[in-house]
Amino acid sequence: VQLQASGGGLVQAGGSLRVSCAAAGRAFSLYAMGWFRQAPGKEREFVSAITWSGGSTLYADSVKGRFAVSTDNAKNTVSLQMNNLKPEDTARYYCAAGLINRVSKVAVDYDYWGQGTQVTVSS
Repeated sequence: VQLQASGGGLVQAGGSLRVSCAAAGRAFSLYAMGWFRQAPGKEREFVSAITWSGGSTLYADSVKGRFAVSTDNAKNTVSLQMNNLKPEDTARYYCAAGLINRVSKVAVDYDYWGQGTQVTVSS
C-alpha cells in the first residue's frame, strides 16, 4: 500500500487549502482513511477520517465546521478541504489507511502512512 500526499503550502489566516492523498496497491474499498497532523514539538493529533464509501466521516473538534474530508473512488484519492485556516493549523499533515470498517481517531488503527505534506498558516 502506497500513500502519496500533496497540496500543502503557505496560506494566510482565513484562507483555504486542499490536501490530497493518492492511494495505490490494495482494494481501498475495504479501508478507512484518516488525516493526522503534527506540529513541531507537539504530538501527532487526529484531524479527520472517512470510509471509502464516504458514508462515515469523523472530525476533531478543532476543525469541525472548517474542514471537509471526501473521497474520489475513481481516482483512489482522499482529500481534505481546509477553510478558514488558523495559525494553529500549521503542521505536517499525514494521510493514513487502516483495514477497518469504521472511522477512527486512533492512530494505531491505521496500518499505512504517507510521507506527509506541510501546511503553514501565517497570521
